[in-house]
Amino acid sequence: MRKSYKPISPAITKARIATHLNLSKARQALQEQNLALEYAVRQRTLEIQLTQDITTLAMASLAETRDNETGNHIRRTQNYVKLLAETLRHHDDFKEALDSDRVIDLLYKSAPLHDIGKVGIADNILLKPGKLDDDEFVVMKTHAQLGGLAIEKAEGELGEAIHDVLGGQSFLHFAREIANYHHEKWDGSGYPEGLKGDDIPLSARLMAVADVYDALISKRVYKPAFPHDKAVSIIRDGSGSHFDPRIVAAFLAVEEEVKAIATRYSDENTVEE
Repeated sequence: MRKSYKPISPAITKARIATHLNLSKARQALQEQNLALEYAVRQRTLEIQLTQDITTLAMASLAETRDNETGNHIRRTQNYVKLLAETLRHHDDFKEALDSDRVIDLLYKSAPLHDIGKVGIADNILLKPGKLDDDEFVVMKTHAQLGGLAIEKAEGELGEAIHDVLGGQSFLHFAREIANYHHEKWDGSGYPEGLKGDDIPLSARLMAVADVYDALISKRVYKPAFPHDKAVSIIRDGSGSHFDPRIVAAFLAVEEEVKAIATRYSDENTVEE
């Protein structure tokens, strides 16, 4: 016996079509809303990152206006740090710590704050036109702890909020390490804590090489600007005593690129040849 089918009424057909159309419109509206929200989040994140960058450079520039260094010192050292980090990112000992472009970017952005503690050093010591005596040098060395403490306070107040928005480690984390420990030495003879070897944060070990090289090629009241080759020789000689030998090896492998950075951001106080 043949089954009979009742025709679907036009009203039901229209209702079903209308439902499908409404669902399609709702899905499209939701998709557009999600895209708009993603765009807003990206814009807000970018705004925070730009504010962070501007604040960092402003603070670093403030420190350098009280010193005899130039703004180009900031640009040179942060680019040295980035170059060294990129060179070491595939090294077995560092591939976990330098596992992403974001980490390297944070190192690059936080490097300018390495001497922010100099804001707290008296002018008669900071701007002395000659070599510091022993007592003055003791005071000068406190700039590392002053910088670390200042950033630690900011990290305590803002770090969690920045972590929630940007995720992962804040640039304040690296900035604090760099400011506090970039004068530590591989053999434990540095300051402020006399840390030794891998106990020194990697960020500070990178900054130590970058900062010393730039100081060597820059003119100071107590010394002339050294040629690139002499500065490289001094860095090489400091391997295993002042500096992490692996970072020195990376530095030597890219010394021509280091020299190119020094040339690109040179000023009258530096020697590139």
